Amino acid sequence: MALINTQVKPFQATAYHAGKFVPVSEENFKGKWSVVVFYPADFTFVCPTELGDLAEHYAKFQKLGVEIYGVSTDTHFTHKAWHDTSETIAQVQYPLVGDPTATLARNFDVLIDDEGLALRGTFLIDPEGKIKLYEIHDNGIGRDANELIRKVQAAQYVASHPGEVCPAKWTPGAQTLTPSLDLVGKI
Repeated sequence: MALINTQVKPFQATAYHAGKFVPVSEENFKGKWSVVVFYPADFTFVCPTELGDLAEHYAKFQKLGVEIYGVSTDTHFTHKAWHDTSETIAQVQYPLVGDPTATLARNFDVLIDDEGLALRGTFLIDPEGKIKLYEIHDNGIGRDANELIRKVQAAQYVASHPGEVCPAKWTPGAQTLTPSLDLVGKI
């Protein structure tokens, strides 16, 4: 079943954020845009490059009203240890959510059952708690924060402009489309 436009399922987790352990639930996703980024494990190779890229672009996400949540099946204690020992992860200012029971990984359908790890899944959640976009990668393929920012901007535009859609490579200020009978076959 596709996850698009489904409500985030209820969960309870603990995150390492701003030097503290904090509770996180589906309620955190309501009232603002959220990006949930699943990655396989702390202390690995591609993962810190992705989390570091998101950290470098975090101010841009915040300006768009978006909170980021990094999630792996590690514990929040492991997230703290990684934050304390990695120069790259020390730059992360967004919550790193522990999912040792793999509840979140199952809820978002990214769990690799026989490994107990998550695939690289990126999910954009609207202020109502509904999944509006998701992309899942093989664990050897890293993601790009700039492309994610463009997708967030497109989703936010479509949400605030009913009846309009964003074509390929759309960026803020570019022309959108208004689907209609007159547009069929004209593109």
